[in-house]
Amino acid sequence: MAENSDENKKYENPQRAIDACPHCGQDLSPWQQVLLTIDRALVCKNCWYRIILDISEEENSPPSDAKE
Repeated sequence: MAENSDENKKYENPQRAIDACPHCGQDLSPWQQVLLTIDRALVCKNCWYRIILDISEEENSPPSDAKE
């Protein structure tokens, strides 16, 4: 049961998806928003701009230089 509660915590506060391409302003479909939330990367079908979400802000781990 503890495993299920850990999984549920991941989805309690979903990250807000981007509504439109930051390059051309083309609205993203709901399906594209879901893909962007899951994969963290998407290519705009209008201008072929590569949208990549930075996940470093979400992680609570120490910076990489602390591991050395």
